[in-house]
Amino acid sequence: MDDRPALQVDVAVGDALRAVARDILAEARAAVTGPEKSDADAVHDFRRAMKRWRALLRLFEPFVGEEARRLRDEARDLARALTGARNAQSALDALDDLEKHGLALSPRSIRGLRRRIEHIRLAAETTLLNADMRLRLGSALDQAETVIERWPLHTVVFDDIADQLARFYRGVRQLIPEHWASAEPEDLHELRKWVVIHRYQMDIVEPLWPRFAKMWTGEAQRLRDRLGKHQDMLMLEGLTGPHQPLARWRSRLAPAIAERRASHVAASARIAARLFVEKPNTFRRRLDAMWQAGD
Repeated sequence: MDDRPALQVDVAVGDALRAVARDILAEARAAVTGPEKSDADAVHDFRRAMKRWRALLRLFEPFVGEEARRLRDEARDLARALTGARNAQSALDALDDLEKHGLALSPRSIRGLRRRIEHIRLAAETTLLNADMRLRLGSALDQAETVIERWPLHTVVFDDIADQLARFYRGVRQLIPEHWASAEPEDLHELRKWVVIHRYQMDIVEPLWPRFAKMWTGEAQRLRDRLGKHQDMLMLEGLTGPHQPLARWRSRLAPAIAERRASHVAASARIAARLFVEKPNTFRRRLDAMWQAGD
């Protein structure tokens, strides 16, 4: 987390939250205005900032109402508008994963696969992150910056934020499959979305107990990554369907994809069992103790 703004006992909660919001929007702006970034890096960094932004807006909704929901929906739509290049990158990441774990294809075949996917990614980048899209993104960030300055965050206290953090913690636990091996891909994808929300929300309490918070967010990130790798496999698998660019490789890729999906699901189950073992009320009391210890 480095020196990013966050909650601290010697700073008013509302001021700290507003600083966090400004920092996220600045990160998003840097992603799409930095001349040194490739389109792929710009898309990746902007989408990451939007995940942070939407996670924070979920905390804000009870205090500022529909305006936070509107901004969250807008951030979702902006991120989705850039998914084409990201989906192809996910397929490339899945191919790298398979190759590291003994993919039974010749180097020539793997190069052919990679060229096909790279072509899809490059085509998506040139059509999605053009000058008009950059202008659209910049305008949305300008509007968001104006809005957050007038929100009545001065009325928010730590108990309000802790209640919200516990609510989303509870939401993740409720989505954890009882039987991981038979969980539907859609359910695992939904779980990953909530893990991402929880992971970024926990960033804001890091200064209250840095060692614990870094461990916690690190484990949450590991769970997110494992579930993300499972999703990457699904992206690659989709490209091998009938009439898709990688259809000719389907029979050779399918067994390897199934094996790696199962491996990522099993690893996700182990991490989740450790990370979300506490009941929500216990987690809520832990947040109180962190805040009080900082007084």
